[in-house]
Amino acid sequence: MSDLICVYTDGACRGNPGPGGWGALIVLDEEEITLFGGENNTTNNRMEMTAAIEALSYFPKVLR
Repeated sequence: MSDLICVYTDGACRGNPGPGGWGALIVLDEEEITLFGGENNTTNNRMEMTAAIEALSYFPKVLR
Protein backbone atom coordinates (compact mmCIF):
# COMPACT_ATOMS: atom_id res chain seq x y z
CA MET A 1 0.00 0.00 0.00
CA SER A 2 1.21 3.48 -0.86
CA ASP A 3 1.87 6.12 1.80
CA LEU A 4 -0.14 8.61 -0.27
CA ILE A 5 -3.93 8.76 -0.13
CA CYS A 6 -5.75 11.51 -2.05
CA VAL A 7 -9.25 12.55 -1.02
CA TYR A 8 -11.38 14.97 -3.04
CA THR A 9 -14.68 16.20 -1.57
CA ASP A 10 -17.54 18.49 -2.51
CA GLY A 11 -20.93 19.43 -1.19
CA ALA A 12 -23.69 21.69 -2.46
CA CYS A 13 -27.37 22.49 -2.14
CA ARG A 14 -30.08 24.21 -4.16
CA GLY A 15 -31.21 27.06 -1.97
CA ASN A 16 -29.74 27.51 1.47
CA PRO A 17 -31.37 25.63 3.12
CA GLY A 18 -32.69 23.25 0.50
CA PRO A 19 -32.07 19.84 -1.04
CA GLY A 20 -28.39 19.03 -1.26
CA GLY A 21 -25.77 16.40 -1.78
CA TRP A 22 -22.18 15.51 -1.07
CA GLY A 23 -19.55 13.36 -2.71
CA ALA A 24 -16.03 12.11 -2.07
CA LEU A 25 -13.45 10.48 -4.31
CA ILE A 26 -10.72 8.52 -2.55
CA VAL A 27 -7.66 7.55 -4.60
CA LEU A 28 -5.69 4.78 -2.93
CA ASP A 29 -2.93 3.15 -4.97
CA GLU A 30 -4.63 2.26 -8.29
CA GLU A 31 -8.13 2.13 -6.80
CA GLU A 32 -10.77 4.89 -6.90
CA ILE A 33 -13.52 4.76 -4.29
CA THR A 34 -16.60 6.97 -4.57
CA LEU A 35 -18.85 7.90 -1.68
CA PHE A 36 -21.97 10.06 -1.99
CA GLY A 37 -25.24 10.98 -0.35
CA GLY A 38 -27.79 13.71 0.09
CA GLU A 39 -30.49 15.26 2.26
CA ASN A 40 -33.80 16.95 1.54
CA ASN A 41 -33.33 19.99 3.78
CA THR A 42 -29.74 21.03 4.41
CA THR A 43 -27.14 23.76 3.88
CA ASN A 44 -24.11 23.91 1.63
CA ASN A 45 -21.77 24.04 4.64
CA ARG A 46 -23.35 20.93 6.13
CA MET A 47 -22.89 19.02 2.87
CA GLU A 48 -19.25 20.14 2.55
CA MET A 49 -18.52 18.96 6.10
CA THR A 50 -20.45 15.71 5.61
CA ALA A 51 -18.32 14.89 2.56
CA ALA A 52 -15.10 15.32 4.54
CA ILE A 53 -16.39 13.41 7.58
CA GLU A 54 -17.68 10.49 5.50
CA ALA A 55 -14.39 10.28 3.58
CA LEU A 56 -12.33 10.19 6.78
CA SER A 57 -14.74 7.70 8.37
CA TYR A 58 -14.07 5.32 5.48
CA PHE A 59 -10.57 4.55 6.74
CA PRO A 60 -9.87 2.13 9.60
CA LYS A 61 -8.59 3.69 12.80
CA VAL A 62 -5.09 2.29 12.19
CA LEU A 63 -4.68 4.59 9.18
CA ARG A 64 -5.64 7.72 11.13
